[in-house]
Amino acid sequence: MVAAGVDPHGDGEAERLEADQVRSYDENGFLLLEGLISHAEVEDLRSEVQRLLVLAAGRDAHDDLFDFEESHCSSNPEPRVRRIKEPRLHSAAFERLTRHQAILGVCGRLLRSADLRRGDMKLNLKSAGYGSPVQWHQDWAFYPHTNDSILAVGVFLDDVTPDHGPLLVMPGTHRGPLYSHHRRSDGLFVGGIDVEDCDLDFARGAVPLTASAGSVSFHHVRLVHGSDLNRSGAARKIVFLEVAAADAWPLCGVANYTSFEEFMEARMLQGRPTLRPRMEALPVAMPMPKTSDRRHQGSIYATQQLLERPFFRSLEAAGGGAIANGTAPIDAACERPAKRQ
Repeated sequence: MVAAGVDPHGDGEAERLEADQVRSYDENGFLLLEGLISHAEVEDLRSEVQRLLVLAAGRDAHDDLFDFEESHCSSNPEPRVRRIKEPRLHSAAFERLTRHQAILGVCGRLLRSADLRRGDMKLNLKSAGYGSPVQWHQDWAFYPHTNDSILAVGVFLDDVTPDHGPLLVMPGTHRGPLYSHHRRSDGLFVGGIDVEDCDLDFARGAVPLTASAGSVSFHHVRLVHGSDLNRSGAARKIVFLEVAAADAWPLCGVANYTSFEEFMEARMLQGRPTLRPRMEALPVAMPMPKTSDRRHQGSIYATQQLLERPFFRSLEAAGGGAIANGTAPIDAACERPAKRQ
């Protein structure tokens, strides 16, 4: 399931996947390609991350650019950022990444579509020693569409080992049910799966996606996945881009486009848009109702704090201190959630 990369600088023939790679994706719901992004491109993106992180200094509230760790406060020597939102809006390098021809070539083959539209882009930093977990979930629960020809593309900006809190996937679950992401006690949408209410064996079935920087993962929108705390001494930065076939129209959960024209034109990565969505009979549950508590709005991290029985332990639940590598513990003065503006 881990394959040699496609030559990003080759001709069109070199960008085609082998038939067995496509079959593997169809069967398992994910594909990991090593070396798809060049070393120079990775270094350029890393530099941009450092430039953007400088802007987080002195902020103590989530905003349109940054989502902060629960252990963050503005007096920390370094801001504890867990996500940079839509980095393409603030960096030409990340904007170029959205139209990377090797990535789009793979997306087109896996989605069987020459017409591709982008969704959200987010950079998850998973910082050394305290990078937050993401509980088991399916992206489909957040933004159901008229069909499921949708991918999450993950570009590795760092080497990822089992200790870095790698993306964990449950092979084949994209062909199964939509698991409940609503809280049993009151029906609130909490953005995660209560593992005691499903039939999946996470301990035995989870596959970690580990690879070197420059590798790219592709996973199906209905695939069950998550990630643990980063327990290593190094960051695990992955930038995620949603890519959909143009005939997959959102039913709910897509609110970050500014106009119909922007949806139909600026979001197109290649090919042509369409006014005729392709309809498929798929399991759908709307991501509602949502909490009115602003502390639990704005990101999957905040929403999943409402899960009654999380699978992965948070830093605070793990003791709030060093995680296996001597990382500095939380400052006692900062043991509070980052506020929303």
